[in-house]
Amino acid sequence: MTEMPAEIQADHYRKVLGHFITGVTVVTGIHDGEPVGFTCQSFGALSLEPPLIFLCPSKSSTSWPKVAESGRFGVNVLAHDQTQLGRGFAQSGAAKFAGVEWSAGRSTGAPMLAGTLGWLECEVETVHEAGDHWIVVARVLDLAASAGRGPLTFFRGALAGMN
Repeated sequence: MTEMPAEIQADHYRKVLGHFITGVTVVTGIHDGEPVGFTCQSFGALSLEPPLIFLCPSKSSTSWPKVAESGRFGVNVLAHDQTQLGRGFAQSGAAKFAGVEWSAGRSTGAPMLAGTLGWLECEVETVHEAGDHWIVVARVLDLAASAGRGPLTFFRGALAGMN
């Protein structure tokens, strides 16, 4: 049996786990009457009954606390041609919504970004502390998807579109 190293190095950990491909989302909300959001690849389906999702924002995120304050948010699943959108929402402190077309979600009022593969409107059920991230479990209130386009993915530290 192989022994585990005493300490896993962060760069090695990131490199190895970067071999697992994920989709890319933008999590959005309204804070003090203004749209806020951030790029999030740590997202997934959790439960069918009840309909639950999870996402894992970093504790260092300045956007997540603003999104979380209302307890309701949107998740926008990015399409293959939305690389710039994903990069824009990954920037801290940037004017992320400048030039971005969106409409208010029916259930939460959270920004639903134009041209995405799909969107979900969610309400926070619980938040767990986990290392340098939060694990957010949320109930899905409404959702929709469009067909005919491929996803934006994150693989080996890079965004890539898949047709």
